[in-house]
This record gives sequence, C-alpha cells and structure tokens, in this order.
Amino acid sequence: MSMISARWSRLALVAAVSAGWVAAAQAELPAQQQEQASGWFRMMVGEYEVTALYDGYTTLDTSLLSGMEQDEILRHLDALFIDAESGVQTAVNAFLVHTGENLVLVDAGSSACFGPTLGQVEKNLRASGYAPEDVDTILMTHLHPDHVCGLADENGDAIYPNAELRASQDDADFWLDKERSQALPEEQRAFFTMAQDAVAPYQESDRFSPFEQGDELLMGIVAQDTHGHTPGHASFMLNSDDDSMLVWGDVVHNYGVQFADPSVTIEFDSDPEQAASTRQAVLESAVADKYWVAGAHMPFPGIGHIVEDSEGYRWLPIEFGPVSSDSE
Repeated sequence: MSMISARWSRLALVAAVSAGWVAAAQAELPAQQQEQASGWFRMMVGEYEVTALYDGYTTLDTSLLSGMEQDEILRHLDALFIDAESGVQTAVNAFLVHTGENLVLVDAGSSACFGPTLGQVEKNLRASGYAPEDVDTILMTHLHPDHVCGLADENGDAIYPNAELRASQDDADFWLDKERSQALPEEQRAFFTMAQDAVAPYQESDRFSPFEQGDELLMGIVAQDTHGHTPGHASFMLNSDDDSMLVWGDVVHNYGVQFADPSVTIEFDSDPEQAASTRQAVLESAVADKYWVAGAHMPFPGIGHIVEDSEGYRWLPIEFGPVSSDSE
C-alpha cells in the first residue's frame, strides 16, 4: 500500500469512528423536559416572610379590554414582545405571609375551576416548605373563582382545615347571597355558585368572618378599600419595621396595557368606572410611597415596584436574590 493510500485509510477510519461517536451521543440524548420548577418565590418585608405561590396561568383575549382601540392595545403589547394574536398569557398568583405569629394566605387560586393550566397553589405551598394545616388565616381580596376555588377540594372539603377565612362584608353580601344568585339567568350564576361552594365548608365550621374595609385584620395587616373590580374588592397593606407591601389582588389584569393607560378596564369589572378610578389612585400611591406591590395577575412572582414613565406607569419586577430584609 502506498503512503498516500495509507494516509487516506487512516483518515477514513478516524471519520468513521467520529461518526460513530456522534451517532451514539445523539442516540443517548434525553428528550426535552417540558416541566418547570416549583412555582414559589420568597422575600422579606421587614420581619414578615412573603412567599409568592404560582397557581398557573390562563389566556385572556384582548377583546375583554375596553377603553382603548384594539390596534393600540396590540401596539402596547408588541412593544413588550407579547404576541396577543391567540390571547395574552395571564398569571394567577397567591401570597403566603409569615408574620412570626400567624401564617396568612392571601387568595387561594383556582383549583380545578379553570382547567389544567391552573390549580397549583396547594402544591406550591407544600413545595415551599409549609402545609395547608399550618395556615391559620386566609384573606380574600375578592370572591372571583380564580381566587376562591382553591379553598376547597373536589369533594367540597376545606383544603385549609385550621384557617379562619375572611373576605370583605360587601363582597360576601354580593357573592354569597343565594337568593340573589338564583334570580339571575342561568349563564350568570356560575361565578356565584363557585364562590358559594368554595366558602361553604368554612361557613359550616364557623370559620368564616367578614371584615370591613380599613380594619386591621392582624398586627401590621390592614384591609384597604379597592372596590370596583368587585363590589367589595380589598387589598392588604403589610407593614413591618420600615418596609411595606400592598397585596393588591386584581387592581391590574393586563400590565402591558393598563400601566400605560389606567383607564382601560376589563369585562370582569363589576363597576368599570370605579375600577379605573381605584387603579389610578393605587398607582399614584405606589409611586409616591415606593412600597412593594404584589399582584395576582402580574407575571410570576408578581412582586415589584411601580414608577412613572412618559406614557403612564411602568412595572419594575423584583430580582431573584437572597431572602432578607435587604432584598429590595
């Protein structure tokens, strides 16, 4: 064999071996993994430990928004790289607050009321190191199903067996009035029925007590009147040391649009004009007082600050970091 032939033979052998290694590596490559990590995020507000709990997401069509032309809505969303043609992905978050004396859940997520992309609050609460039995107080911003259905399991039993459930008197009067809801057309009853079924096990065990707006519900936790989205919608101001956080429920649904123009409302608002007025007031307060905001429908973990910009307001999400009072 000539020297040239030998050289080509060696090159052919190397190529064949390399091809074999590549083929073997490709054959052993695992499938892509589609699951995400557990949906919880923890920070401190003064001495209070706050854990954001991800319930999941739903998709909302931009046609649900009023007060802005559709092409302008799409312009705002496109500027944030949000493709809204098939709907806007909208998070559902709940928040667990450890005050040192109480373990407080704010909202409970949607359980099975809205399909498989939601219903993860209990799972993520456990993943975060707590158990439903540890929760002693549940505060509801309002009684819409994506916040209240997670109170009870599929058998109608309380998921949080040791917790006192609290909602505003105005929301309780509106959503839990069975005579009123039965008088409505059938297609309008669903939200009422889901709220009544979820609250029922707490009422039956004498663990449901409404509050009035402005009440200090626990040390350092005050209910603030933010009605409009529902008749008794409430937000909760947490105050510890020199730090504060407003857990604001559904003050904002679509951050890509409603920060730019707070007058934009959503079809689920019971009083759209009041909802817009409330949103404007809360945003102004959040900018002026620089407190943390925790939103039920902000991108997970739903925690951040509000600042003004040239068009209106802007969301500054919290960065992942150490769990300490210096996390801001």
